[in-house]
Amino acid sequence: MKKRCYQPPILLECYRIGPLAPHIDAFAARLLEAGYGRQTARHKLRVVADLSLWLRARRAGPESLDEHTLARFRCHRRRYDAARRGDSSAVRQVLEFLQELGVAPAATPKKNARPCHAIEERFERYLRQERRLAEASVLNATPFVRKFLDGRFGTARIALDELGPADVTRFVQRHAHRLSPKRAQLMVWALRSFLRFLHLRGLTGTDLAGAVPTVPVWRHSSLPRFIKAEQVDRILGTCNRGTAMGRRDYAVLLVLARLGLRAGEVTALTLEDIDWRSGEICVRGKGARIDRLPLPQDVGRALVAYLRHGRPRCDTRHVFVTVRAPIGPLSGQSSVACIVGRAVKRAGLNLPHRGAHLLRHSLASDLLRRGASLAEIGELLRHRHPDTTSIYAKVDVDTLRTLAQPWPEG
Repeated sequence: MKKRCYQPPILLECYRIGPLAPHIDAFAARLLEAGYGRQTARHKLRVVADLSLWLRARRAGPESLDEHTLARFRCHRRRYDAARRGDSSAVRQVLEFLQELGVAPAATPKKNARPCHAIEERFERYLRQERRLAEASVLNATPFVRKFLDGRFGTARIALDELGPADVTRFVQRHAHRLSPKRAQLMVWALRSFLRFLHLRGLTGTDLAGAVPTVPVWRHSSLPRFIKAEQVDRILGTCNRGTAMGRRDYAVLLVLARLGLRAGEVTALTLEDIDWRSGEICVRGKGARIDRLPLPQDVGRALVAYLRHGRPRCDTRHVFVTVRAPIGPLSGQSSVACIVGRAVKRAGLNLPHRGAHLLRHSLASDLLRRGASLAEIGELLRHRHPDTTSIYAKVDVDTLRTLAQPWPEG
């Protein structure tokens, strides 16, 4: 493999210098497996060779490598060579590689200086292990808890038994008006869950969850954000399917637009979730729920084109991966939201909301206009309660006109 990438093979010889020389070939293979291009890999090897020479000049070996040593090397290297993009990642990657081999000392876990860190970790374990909440719910809850504890105790000693109803109401009143109604509701839920956790663990004598004020969010007070079918097709048409990134983005957008998947469900898709024989796709949704949906032909064709001609070879079993090295799964829901946002911008649509849910809402609204029932839409979107789907009844203006009473004055 190395001979095919580094032509002629003698090029690797110039990097086999200093105390890191025995590991250069294996590190080069690691770079190739991660999907780095030839020029990028060569530059990274050149930086590692400089690190090896620097260690030899100081009569040090790989066993002396740590974050502090790498910081000193970076300062030294800037004196004779301008820093380039990728220099820091190269030395960090070789350190992690040597730590995996056991050549460099293992990284010592960083101690969090915040006094609230320990209780936050216990709360996160409680949400994951006992409440069995999805990872997205845990990640959405912890920032509010962190802000609450930092605002109340700061860097002082944590005295949870001193918390009172006034602390809770003051926090909500201070922050609720800065958030959207849905975000404020999430903050209230996170705070209630945390205070209930403290009482269950005996860390507070009183259950303060009842002291959290309610944020009024009237049901069905707003319309779902959607766009017309023509605009969805316009967004899909912006993807350049002649490139690997274009094939990936087109497949992601088509899965969102035709199946109504959530962003987290798209990133969670694995190669085993696609049943090509039966023409079905397995979706891992909220609350560890697993559903099987039919795979439309256009979605199947887009996935085949991406898997055959766009998806780089890698160890991960996730369907959608990054295009640039290091190759790996898409990093969470924000990656899907960025794909949608870029496509909306390329389509020239001036929309205030560009998240993945835009296409989910648009699918439901289009199905309703075509005559699908709310029950059928709820089944496709995998809603647990019919009330969740009923909000789409407000977008069917033609049907609502038949229910409107005439004005008394004519």
